[in-house]
Amino acid sequence: MKKPKEIKVALKLPLIEIEGIWEPNENEQQAAWEMYVELITRIAVAELKPGEGLLREALSSLYSLFETTRNILRKYGPGIAVPRGAEGLSFGYLAVAILNMVLRPLLSQWHPLLLDYENNREKTVSLLQHEQNWVKAEDLRQALNDTRRILLAYAGLLAQVAGVPSLIIVE
Repeated sequence: MKKPKEIKVALKLPLIEIEGIWEPNENEQQAAWEMYVELITRIAVAELKPGEGLLREALSSLYSLFETTRNILRKYGPGIAVPRGAEGLSFGYLAVAILNMVLRPLLSQWHPLLLDYENNREKTVSLLQHEQNWVKAEDLRQALNDTRRILLAYAGLLAQVAGVPSLIIVE
């Protein structure tokens, strides 16, 4: 696929909707590829079905995207945050919006609740069994899947900017 000169953006985040035309430069295309690889190789875009995986691992994986994003922003410098086009979109703007409007609210709500519950685990009960017994487990799974839908749209946008076909395999 050829790397496009402009991308139509339509991301519905919990607090705002980001729409417009993004005109990515070469560094933004490289940053988009790196972020895309990070997203598609994590639980971020995979459905966490009932009884599968550990909720703690899912939250930890999402939390690690903060450091990954910071590293990408530092690596490519301020040029990937400079707005281009009438809507003023850039990789930096979109990446920080995902962190602060999608991941931060999820993690700030659910990390302390899960941690509090984890701290009350009996030593004879496995981590998996303890999580499965949590009355809020399904609510957290639903919140993770709601976040997943936003991250799938973000990943799709990044793939377009990087000029690659979708590598996401959906069951």
